[in-house]
Amino acid sequence: MTDTSLRLGFAGNRLVRDGETRGEATLAEALAHPGAGVFLQAEGQWLARVEADGAVRPLFDIASARDWLGGEDPSLLLGHAADGAPRLAARLGGERIAALGLTGEGAERRLGALPLFELRALAQRQALDADTEGQLAQATHLLNWHGSARFCGRCGGETVSEAAGFRRRCTGCDHLIFPRTDPVSIMLVHDGAGRCLLGRQPHFPDDMWSCLAGFIEAGETIEDAVRRETLEEAGLTVGAVRYHSSQPWPFPGSLMIGCIAEATSTDIAFDGAELEDCRWFSRAEVVAMMEGRHDEGITLPKPFAIAHHLIRTFAEGRERHDAYL
Repeated sequence: MTDTSLRLGFAGNRLVRDGETRGEATLAEALAHPGAGVFLQAEGQWLARVEADGAVRPLFDIASARDWLGGEDPSLLLGHAADGAPRLAARLGGERIAALGLTGEGAERRLGALPLFELRALAQRQALDADTEGQLAQATHLLNWHGSARFCGRCGGETVSEAAGFRRRCTGCDHLIFPRTDPVSIMLVHDGAGRCLLGRQPHFPDDMWSCLAGFIEAGETIEDAVRRETLEEAGLTVGAVRYHSSQPWPFPGSLMIGCIAEATSTDIAFDGAELEDCRWFSRAEVVAMMEGRHDEGITLPKPFAIAHHLIRTFAEGRERHDAYL
């Protein structure tokens, strides 16, 4: 079961989605609501106002959103907040971006008069409350999906959005298409004797190590995916697998399923194509990493990432805790 005290990135979304009950009037009703708010994306980043105290405000009212969109209405309804206010999202097209003017690079990128923010960077520094951060993750995932599902996989016909963005329908064969989520297993493997396994991928930041992870394949259970990925990447066999928690990962549309796994072998033979290195670390070493004082300068993923919490579970000696059965 998931520990509700965890502050996982992108996992705090509390919107009521009501996807199955949406009708033809749902979008119009949302747009007419006086409390409606809209998130605006441009080239994969989120437009936001920044207050004098540094607070990032990515939510726009309907009138402001229409101005940014060149008079168009947002068509993706994420859901409704606890007070009933609709939350919507929209992606600015290339022509509109060109008209507004895109300037700067990286953290200095701006669209018109306002800055653009990368969602991962916002999550890393917890610049938003957990609910807003989760709503932006939902919006990122759905906008990515809508962008990749414009044509039918059955007949090749053009698809159109329906139910305020909850699904798409093929205009050629009437086939209904729903948002896709790709499940990923991510696991903290331990040996049952006070050591855990960490690996380094070539694209990781310097000195950062993390958990092993991989996509769950067709017809595969979560626990078997953990065992297969550990064998493929590290050459280790795994016995018991315990569920820990999960995390939406909208890059472009995954669900990270975190597990704690106990190895039944200890001789590592890692896959050099996927991993730069892989080795066992003692609990004391992992604690030193968490505290930023490891002798080799090894660091771990930031607290917004599920990998951080899997590793923390081991560091605190809770890898066999009943709460995670």
